[in-house]
Amino acid sequence: MKAKEEKSMKERRSLVAGLNPTSSADRTVEEQFVFARKPRATDPVERQAPPVEARAGKGQTGNAINRMPLTTRIRTDYAIALKRASLERQLSGTVPNTLQDILEEALEPWLRSNGYLN
Repeated sequence: MKAKEEKSMKERRSLVAGLNPTSSADRTVEEQFVFARKPRATDPVERQAPPVEARAGKGQTGNAINRMPLTTRIRTDYAIALKRASLERQLSGTVPNTLQDILEEALEPWLRSNGYLN
């Protein structure tokens, strides 16, 4: 049975053997696949602002808000209480109900009172 399976399988080639420099394939498509549509090292990259995520329709306002990823660690009891509050508020339809929106609402007064926000 192995002989039959071996005959039905296509002949395997190495990656280098599969590359054909005279191929008529579009080079840009190849580059997009290889580089996962990321800019090449020779392309100019803007480094003015950190990456942000636009998020619309969530939270208290319907306006798009720019967001930046932030990773931190908090006490376990705070994390458990925050997650419970988020889930209960989602079930009852109370706003804010996402972890992100609850944290932003809690941080804003502190940042304002300490002069970090206008």
